[in-house]
Amino acid sequence: MEETQKREPAAAQAFVIRRSRPEQLDEIMEIYAGARTFMAEHGNPTQWGTTHPTREMVESDIEKGLGYVCMAGDRIAAVFHYRLGEDATYRVIEDGTWLNDRPYGVVHRIASAGTVKGAASYCLEWALEQSGNLRIDTHRNNTVMQSLLKKLGFTYCGIIHVEDGSERLAYQKDGKQTQAL
Repeated sequence: MEETQKREPAAAQAFVIRRSRPEQLDEIMEIYAGARTFMAEHGNPTQWGTTHPTREMVESDIEKGLGYVCMAGDRIAAVFHYRLGEDATYRVIEDGTWLNDRPYGVVHRIASAGTVKGAASYCLEWALEQSGNLRIDTHRNNTVMQSLLKKLGFTYCGIIHVEDGSERLAYQKDGKQTQAL
């Protein structure tokens, strides 16, 4: 019989963000495979399709120090790409505008293992703490991510286009603006 992991409440977990390591690659790829299945089952089969992100992309993130894991004890609870600096796909925004032009951090390819509640939220909050100003995008059909971003106080800013030309909904959260409220 296959063992299933139960979701634990966020309050019961202490998360730690670390740079991902080469020996974690197989587990990271399993998390992405699970995320692709979850997305397809929730009305978003095309954002990542059946192969995104590729193993080579994740290996490159690890080599460059841009891949991160969110650890809950000795398990990986979530994975993501984070970097501070301009993202070429964010240079042009349509049907809206960014909140500001200050330097920003970017999160891409965030995925939860689905075993611990609150892991993805923790990753986004951590990224905002690093940069003070965070941008992220998601597919129009990714209503789960859109809901999470809204819950965490991100502002919808407009539409950007990724490398393959497809559109994404662009969001931003200004940590300095949030602190002033």
